[in-house]
Amino acid sequence: MKRYIMQLMNIVQKLEIYRLEHRISQEELAKKLGVAFSTVNRWLNGKSKPNKIQTYHIQKLFLFKGKK
Repeated sequence: MKRYIMQLMNIVQKLEIYRLEHRISQEELAKKLGVAFSTVNRWLNGKSKPNKIQTYHIQKLFLFKGKK
């Protein structure tokens, strides 16, 4: 369980780096992931963590470099 929590923290950090490197807003990132802006905002502010399905789509975004 501890490892899973560490992976989630790591994926949120990577998501923020991805967002900054691609110069996209939290709203644009939310659209790419199919979630609400407030969801992305909560992740990046540490108020919540992505669930397994959301984590899958985040990892998919990294694999395809956001080309959708």
